[in-house]
Amino acid sequence: MVCGYRILANRQGFFFVDMMMNRNKKKDDNYIFGTRPIMEALKLGKELDKVLLQQGAQGEQIMELRIFLRENQIPHQYVPQQKLDSITNRNHQGAIAYISPIAYQRLDLIVPQLFEEGKIPLILILDRVTDVRNFGAICRTAECAGVNAIVIPTAGAARINEDAIKTSAGALFNVPVCREENLKYTMAFLQASGIQLVACTEKTKEFFYDVDFTVPTAIILGSEEDGISPAFLKTADRLAAIPLAGTTGSLNVSVAAGVILYESMRQRRGL
Repeated sequence: MVCGYRILANRQGFFFVDMMMNRNKKKDDNYIFGTRPIMEALKLGKELDKVLLQQGAQGEQIMELRIFLRENQIPHQYVPQQKLDSITNRNHQGAIAYISPIAYQRLDLIVPQLFEEGKIPLILILDRVTDVRNFGAICRTAECAGVNAIVIPTAGAARINEDAIKTSAGALFNVPVCREENLKYTMAFLQASGIQLVACTEKTKEFFYDVDFTVPTAIILGSEEDGISPAFLKTADRLAAIPLAGTTGSLNVSVAAGVILYESMRQRRGL
């Protein structure tokens, strides 16, 4: 059963939320639909996880929404009308937006504050980790291991939805998540701030326990399909592999996160 929320206006101009229960659709997150309701939600400061726009949709309102999404770097993608119709059978006007259950944070504010507080930053960067349950499990481990912030790209990241929250055991409410438009620029900012970039990859002979994690560090983990992007491997200050004794070529990314994050915690605690 789907719980969707539509923001409507009455004759006096007041907005309210109309919750609909659609038994013909599969279970999913809270969402709003219609160009004006989505625009109003954005103006009210609602965090949107992603916006789906109908391919080929025309009109002044949807063009205004497109411009607003681009200017504010809100993730959006163009999909066939059938995709939108499969989510709701209401008049979606070519636009559906999923509401994020968390508020995204700004990395450029978090990093200076950590240094001001005398802390040694530990940042986790997820490059195209798209599996929701992997993402949730990683966030759970990251919060337990003392990670100060998790960085994800605006496009090509797992949606933070009910499954992600559940798999994280609520950790997503306790660790800052930063959504960045360009990870390359983000990594350059971290390096300029005195934070080393450590890429967790099998494409090196150096093992993760040979890396010094007691200094300010950002750990990069790659996608489930093809690992870390080649450009980011070149950008990283250190490459770190997890030794494998079996014939399988790599670990699940959430397992790899646990291994390397707890090595960083071990070193930082002087164990």
